[in-house]
Amino acid sequence: MRTLKAGALQMVTFIIVVIALFLSSILILMHVHKQFRIQTNHTIETVKLLDEGIHYQMPKTVTTDENRTMSLIAEDDKHLKLTKGFWGVFEQMHVEAQIKNKKLVKMAFVGEQPRPSRVALFLKDNNKPLVVVGNTRIEGSAYLPKRGIKTGHISGHSYYGTKTVYGATEVSRQFPKLDSKLEAHIKLLTEYKLVNQENIQNIDLHSGKTHINSFENPLMLASSRNEIMLSNITLSGHIIVQSNRKIIVDETTQLKDVVLIAPNIEIRKDVKGIFQAFATKQLNVSENVKLNYPSALVLYGDYIKEEAHHLELASNSEIKGILLCLGRTRSDNFDVQLKIEDNTIIEGQVYCEQNLDLRGTVYGTVYANNFLVKENGTTYQNHLYHAEINSNELTEQFVGLSFNTLPKQVMKWLY
Repeated sequence: MRTLKAGALQMVTFIIVVIALFLSSILILMHVHKQFRIQTNHTIETVKLLDEGIHYQMPKTVTTDENRTMSLIAEDDKHLKLTKGFWGVFEQMHVEAQIKNKKLVKMAFVGEQPRPSRVALFLKDNNKPLVVVGNTRIEGSAYLPKRGIKTGHISGHSYYGTKTVYGATEVSRQFPKLDSKLEAHIKLLTEYKLVNQENIQNIDLHSGKTHINSFENPLMLASSRNEIMLSNITLSGHIIVQSNRKIIVDETTQLKDVVLIAPNIEIRKDVKGIFQAFATKQLNVSENVKLNYPSALVLYGDYIKEEAHHLELASNSEIKGILLCLGRTRSDNFDVQLKIEDNTIIEGQVYCEQNLDLRGTVYGTVYANNFLVKENGTTYQNHLYHAEINSNELTEQFVGLSFNTLPKQVMKWLY
């Protein structure tokens, strides 16, 4: 009888322990679920706050104080910080949202997305008509000088099209101007003045090196007074390479989202990547170069007679992004500053304030001060020779330069 009582007591104790463990597990599970729900709600609220910051920041223009941080919300348990500046020619947006200990960050390049009825050509009115020759084709709307457009002849070639423009035409009145803040920023870059950059980390560019830097981190900088040869090296992210003389990029180098600055830049044949290059004297792109979106090639500086000053793209290259030729020109400027050879394709925007010789194809928009063709010792003013400009072939998702005339859109999310 005593044995049965002891066994029953053990059984009761065992059941009590099991029930206690079960109830404890339920309580722990309920607590975990509650904490998970709180964390999930914080995450959802933080994401919503982040989206509100992006929505607020998107239409804003960059202020004169580049990379200025603004606290939109600063409460005890809620913070929203907004920063906007430039990375090369692209506007850069940085939004940081925090609720309690939950912090999220979003960064992006932003720009203007062209309207569905896209402009193929905007030619400044310099009191000269546009002359089309050979297999030239302009498809899309075109803004032309008051003296209009006509056909012509070069080296025995006449115009072979059935229309001068395959789209609507209007008179060009005021030449579109870039955002003045962007022009000021480009000027500072080409003068090697890095604005509001703290804790810059200097890096070396020895062969075989790899540098990957998030845009959340301080700038990495490789700088030299001498020529820089980029060979067998990988650079990605928040990195600037600058030389006081020349930068050479060969096909063994992998560049992603970095910025190159030098008086002279040479991009050798078969180079592939995504980057921006800023030159003040010469920027030469060799054959079979493929730069993906969003890339940018920029020539900056006023025209000075008998001084080297050009951006040239050799045949069979493909650039997805933006080409810029910026600076004052002169009435006696009979040199080509921006030359795009045949079988070269630009998908995006070409903006030239000086003389443009276009022999290749532009899928997008060309903004030109003046076209210039040199053939067999003769200079032809405002001529297009075997050129194609087609705004209809540009993808609808393209986001490009900011003229402060259209709403901003995300160009690329950053890392």
